Amino acid sequence: MALQLYNTLTNQKELFEPVELGKVGVYVCGPTVYKDSHIGHAVGPVIFDAFKKYLTYNGYKVTFVVNITDVDDKIMSESQKLGVPMRDLAEKVTANYLDCLDALGVDSIDHLPRATEHIDQIIELIGKLAESDAAYAVEGDVYFDITKDDDYGKLSNRKTADQAEGTRDLAGKTKRNPGDFAMWKAAADDEVGWDSPWGRGRPGWHIECSAMSMQYLGETFDIHGGGIDLVFPHHENEIAQSETATGKPFARYWLHNGLTRMRTKAASGEWKDEKMSKSLGNIRTIKELLQTWPGPVLRFFLLSTQYRSPIDFSDEAIAATQKGMNSIYRVLERVGRLSQEDLYNTPCGITRMEDPGSETQKALKETIVKSQLHFLEALDDDFNTAGAIAGLFDLCNSLNRFIESEQLETHSTDTSLSLIVEGSHMLTTLGQILGLFNSPLQATAPTDGLTDDLMQILIDLRAQARQDKNFALSDAIRDRLSELKITLEDHADGTLWTRS
Repeated sequence: MALQLYNTLTNQKELFEPVELGKVGVYVCGPTVYKDSHIGHAVGPVIFDAFKKYLTYNGYKVTFVVNITDVDDKIMSESQKLGVPMRDLAEKVTANYLDCLDALGVDSIDHLPRATEHIDQIIELIGKLAESDAAYAVEGDVYFDITKDDDYGKLSNRKTADQAEGTRDLAGKTKRNPGDFAMWKAAADDEVGWDSPWGRGRPGWHIECSAMSMQYLGETFDIHGGGIDLVFPHHENEIAQSETATGKPFARYWLHNGLTRMRTKAASGEWKDEKMSKSLGNIRTIKELLQTWPGPVLRFFLLSTQYRSPIDFSDEAIAATQKGMNSIYRVLERVGRLSQEDLYNTPCGITRMEDPGSETQKALKETIVKSQLHFLEALDDDFNTAGAIAGLFDLCNSLNRFIESEQLETHSTDTSLSLIVEGSHMLTTLGQILGLFNSPLQATAPTDGLTDDLMQILIDLRAQARQDKNFALSDAIRDRLSELKITLEDHADGTLWTRS
């Protein structure tokens, strides 16, 4: 099936047809850099990084842009509170954000424009709106007149008369309409600012994204993404000012990801979900989470939910994700050990089996072929990563069952080995479309080999306990190692260990 996307602008799934054949432009709203990024800030970049990888897999040349808002009232307020220059604070927080994205495997962003680097483009865009009387100045501030946009509110389905949010009213200053929003804000002498035709000031939030997206993707581009909380006023105002200035459609498809909810257990023992917010004190920064969980696990966790659905965050949920992810890695390790094949750097090539052999071999061959189809169908259906990943688990389970039924740990045939290698190549090839399973899961150990030696002593003690039928001691050794996130796997040729 062809790729279909749910377009917030039309409230329905639509066949994806790019503006220019073979090319796709994607713009995603990035963070306002005044405090370290929390897990919610990672959702959009991870989803659209995976989406770009999928579009690239389908043959598109994709330009992916994520902006950085590095001038804003919140940044100014925080810099004054900390006693540091706004620029220094913004640079520090931006560096933290980029380090976190790197740890999460977000490596496909083509442009990361900063608002402060595009002041000229912002002023030019405001000037164009002022020429048509769609923008007007009031004592150094410049507002957009929402009545100049005939279909204002088409994204959020709000009436023009209801648009009184998303702007700030300054004492003694009068706007034409309550819903008019600021594109340029007058700056006091001791505040950060730039010279403009309307006096010294700084840009408003909405105009920044309009100017930067059009700078890199053109006046009309394919996909604009962001959190569902940005539909109004941010994205609504982007559309109004951009389309009024150019007379052209702005973004053709609007994709909005669900918000992150903190899942906590109440005193009664019941789980409750609440919005992750600073006011509730339940923010978890990406940097903090990376001290506990590997970046690939967090990426897998974020992609395990269909992007438009809310993500229910908890340590228990991430632990479950890691357990599931490790089950796939263990199958890959198992097949690699049996076959001595590199399963990560060789793409899967489906081959026709002239003599499929046994019924179990025929069934696995059919599963391998169908797994690719199901995976791609899920992604074509509004980029349903949850459904695609579920298919990977199904393939993983089929490989495990096949190894057991064919007793490949003790004896194997060339046909059986070829099949599990092909299935494992399919696992990694499909996973890598989403930026997953790019390399083996490594067990960490000091270079002096002490950890390996100590682990072998424990493995030998456990083996002796099992031989003596002292299963309580055997289970205790395994359970205590599990608490340290060390997994033991028993095979015909010995016991292997890995550390999550």
